[in-house]
Parts: sequence; structure tokens; C-alpha cells
Amino acid sequence: MINKESKKTNESNNLLYGLSLGHGVKHFGQGALLLMAPSLKNTLSLTEVALGGIFTAQSITSGIANIPAGVLSDIYRKRIAWILFFSMIIVGAGYILLGLSSWYWMCVTATAMLGFGTSLWHAPAFGTLAARYPDKKGFALAMHLSGAQIGNTLSPIIIGFLLGGTFLGWYFGGWDWKFISIGLSVPMIITAILVLVFFKSAGAEVKKNPSFEEYIKGFKQIITNPQVLGMIFLGACRGAVHTAFQLFLVLHMKENLEYSNFNVGLHVALITLAGIVSTPIMGNISDKIGRKPVIAFSMGMMSIIIFMFIFFDSGFYMTLLVGVLGIFFFSVMPTITAAAMDQVPNGIEGSGTALMFSGLAIIGSVSPLAAGAIYERYFFEGVVYYSGTIALIATLLSLIMPMKKNIS
Repeated sequence: MINKESKKTNESNNLLYGLSLGHGVKHFGQGALLLMAPSLKNTLSLTEVALGGIFTAQSITSGIANIPAGVLSDIYRKRIAWILFFSMIIVGAGYILLGLSSWYWMCVTATAMLGFGTSLWHAPAFGTLAARYPDKKGFALAMHLSGAQIGNTLSPIIIGFLLGGTFLGWYFGGWDWKFISIGLSVPMIITAILVLVFFKSAGAEVKKNPSFEEYIKGFKQIITNPQVLGMIFLGACRGAVHTAFQLFLVLHMKENLEYSNFNVGLHVALITLAGIVSTPIMGNISDKIGRKPVIAFSMGMMSIIIFMFIFFDSGFYMTLLVGVLGIFFFSVMPTITAAAMDQVPNGIEGSGTALMFSGLAIIGSVSPLAAGAIYERYFFEGVVYYSGTIALIATLLSLIMPMKKNIS
């Protein structure tokens, strides 16, 4: 009996770590796109608004993908592995198309595929983990995001080096960004196959799929729940800050500070490096003391640190700020998601996750365009004010929003 229980626990842990690793591979590709943005901009002679438009297309299709991902994840729980498989295949195909792109709208189509494919991962993965670990949602979702942060940390360092630059006095001419883009399809396709082979147990925690009537009833519950809607808005605010600030920080370092690709990559890696450790810690704390203190503190610190870039927009102190921002920048998202999932009925965790990321995508899709227009007129300082203000508003809202931990 003990051996059976131990085997069940190991399988459950393997699923957690395996999905987290796959999430890391997916985010490795997303981080690569960010580093390639200045090269893409120069190749196609794009304005800042046009570049923001590419990331907007990615965000829009990301939001669209959440709708079928959530429904399929809940109604076909025994086919979670197949949904994750197609998620990575679409991402791989998107990178191939991006590498072959020679005109703007082809790039838009490619990044739209990337947005759609990456979002197909969230609902089945987050929903499965929330159902598999009902008493440790914060920790499980945080571990999953830590995998993403490992990918986000390694990607800018590796891609920045491959794009070329100087490191410890050694110069490397770099590879063409299109070649790198096509190469990124390889780990995506390999991950897709591995998920299908090793994680067929995903979704096994649900004894039976909900009927269509049960699903509609549960879905109505979550879309009329003030806490769920509030967390969707908070998650969207965090996403708006992320998509705007990170993109134009990269552009600021590359065009204004004239940093090498590798140096830019190191700074982008710093944004997520500290979060690898802080994310599971914050998730675990939120399981014990509640979601509100963790969310309010994290968003508040994020707003303070971003506003400090007004005074320190270059040199050592900017680098230090980037590293400290990494403690809070991504780590708050799984706690926000867990706060929403606390109110989601059993069996429709996928749709709850999908709603979270849909809100992020809808508001996040406008953010790069708005930030691009601000950057063209007010430069990086304008983007700092824009991002910091959104983070401050989210902080104030988090203090008054209801965040009950237990569902009825």
C-alpha cells in the first residue's frame, strides 16, 4: 500500500516538474523573440509603433487561443497531453515562418502563431496543476512559473550571445536572427513529442469529464464571480506592465545606451533570475497567509522600482534595479492566478485559467502599441511613467479587492 502511494506521489511530482520544464522551453522561445526585436526592427525598417504592432498581434492571438484551450481542457481532460503537444507544434511552426519572413505582414502572421501556440499551453497545464494540487495551488502554479523563469533567464543570455557581441574581451560576430528563429523550432518540436510520450497521465485527477450542461453552469459561476473578475483585471495590469516595460527597456539599451546584444541579454536575464527563487517562496507564503498580502506587496514594490528608473536609466544602478525588479516582476502572477482559482469549481480549472490569460492578452495587446507611441514622443522615461502608473493602480486595487482563499 505504501509502495502504491509512493508511486502515485512520484508520478504526481513528475507531472509537476515535467510540465514546469516544458513551460521553460516555451518561454525560452518567447524570450528569444524579445532579444531579436531590435534586429527585426532594423531588418524591416520598422517604426516603434510598427514593432509594438507585431507584439500586439502576438498578444491578440494569445487571447483568442485561451477560449478553445479552456473549453477543450475541461471537456476533454483525458486529452490534455494532446493539447500540450499541439501547443508546442504551433510554436515551432511559428518560429520557422518567422525565420523565413521577408516582409512585415509575414512577421505579424508568424508572431500571431507564436501567441496562439503559447497560450494553448496555459489552460491545460495550469488547470491540471490546480486540480492535482488543490491544497497547494499557490506553490504548484509558482513552480510552474519558475520553470518559465528559468527559460526566460537562459534565453536572453544564449540568444544575446548568438546574435553577437563582446564577452570578457572576446568578440563573436553572431548569427543572423532568421537562422536562430528557425533553429528555435527544434526544441519546441522535441518538447511536443516528449510531452505526448511521458505525460499521458495529465488530467487523470478528474474521474469523469463534465457534461456540457455542467460545464456551462460552472462557467457561469466564474464569469459572474467578482473575485475572479478582479483577479483577471489585476493579472491584465501586470501583463500590460510586462509587455510595455520589458520591450522598450530592450530598445532603450540597444539604441540609446548602445549596449551589445549580449549585454542586453544579460540585463533581460536579470529581470527573471531572482524570480526563479522568489516565485515558489511567494506562492508558498500565499498558501499559508493568504493571497492579498503577497499580491499587494509585490505590486507595490514593482511600482516603486519602476519609477526609480526615472533617476537611474543607465549604468550600474540601472543594472541593480533590473535585478531587484526581477524579484517581483513575474513572481506575483501565479499568486494572482491562484486567487482566481480559489473560486473556480472543480472540473473547469482550464476555463478559469483561460479567462485569466484572456484578460492579460486583451489589455496586454493594447499596451505595446500605447507604449510605442509614448516612446516615440517621450522616449524611455515616458514608458517608465506609463508602466509605473499601471502598477500603482493595480497596487491600490489589490488592497480593496476581495480575496477569499476557500471556495464554497
